[in-house]
Amino acid sequence: MNVLIVYAHSQPSSFNAALLDTAVQTLGEEGHAVQVSDLYAMKFNPVASEADFKERRFEGHMQYDREQKHSLQQGTFSDDIAAEIEKVLWCDLLILQFPLWWYGAPAIMKGWFDRVFVNGLMYGQLGRFDKGGMKGKKAMVSMTTGCFPGMVEEGGVMGHLDAMLWHLQYGTLAYVGFDVLEPFVAWSTRYSEDDARKEYLDEYAACLRKLDEIPVKYVHPTEEFGQDWKLKPGIEGKTIGHKPFKPEYK
Repeated sequence: MNVLIVYAHSQPSSFNAALLDTAVQTLGEEGHAVQVSDLYAMKFNPVASEADFKERRFEGHMQYDREQKHSLQQGTFSDDIAAEIEKVLWCDLLILQFPLWWYGAPAIMKGWFDRVFVNGLMYGQLGRFDKGGMKGKKAMVSMTTGCFPGMVEEGGVMGHLDAMLWHLQYGTLAYVGFDVLEPFVAWSTRYSEDDARKEYLDEYAACLRKLDEIPVKYVHPTEEFGQDWKLKPGIEGKTIGHKPFKPEYK
């Protein structure tokens, strides 16, 4: 299997770096080919702009997604975007390694999605979700947190983990067609003892040795939605984003 790890942490001494090293070593031992996009080390620019295109189709106001589609057809992406697209196309499994910041990934990783998940290749007229361009590939989040597990369980003060990661796992990865595996989470690593951190590394290695056994998060097939873009009558919402919602804010 070809595995691309997109890594977002600036400190080589971080626990995220230890998780990255564990993944590279373990996956290599299991016979997988691994590439790493170390976004901070690469000085990856997270800001989408007209500089992302060597030529423009539309003058004046920039329509970024349409320019993406044009550059895809003409092969005129900036070199850094073209290189990352090639890595994504190469991989069978995409792993995102990052510390949880403000209920999501650091800005540098968000910018990676903005610039690399391009219209016409990963989504667009070709489809989305089970018809997305990355159909047949898998993706997984591996992250560290400052919070404890109970804080993101049912009734937890921070809300459910699935809700916290909804925009990333569903609105980004699943949207472009990836089968999204259950995330690996190293909880409250800053406040953990050395033995607990070592246990997380061992757990992560064991997880990566059994990739085929990691559950895939459920995504409603597009055929379950009607022409009004809503679940068809009689189909019950099974994800946290499709279950009945009762606003509590007045």
